[in-house]
Amino acid sequence: MISKLPPAHTPLNQHSLAAIEQWLHELGAKKSDKNPCVWLWVQPLWSAELFMEKECLQVIWQKEGKRSQLSFSYALSRSDIQDAIFEGP
Repeated sequence: MISKLPPAHTPLNQHSLAAIEQWLHELGAKKSDKNPCVWLWVQPLWSAELFMEKECLQVIWQKEGKRSQLSFSYALSRSDIQDAIFEGP
């Protein structure tokens, strides 16, 4: 049985690891076979690698051969991080 996610306004650091993984899976990201802390997310116009670091969630987008990168504190809400990631590069 899949656990229910905390409310979207809850900071990511208040989520369990299982809840964070469920959230990433629901976004459509796939866990890397090589590194369990890396998630790959492919969208029609760009792709992203999400790195679950100790202090932050690091996102590296690729679009048309160009890379851009941002780090998000786990103290930010899940909805704020999700909105920023969806914005893309």
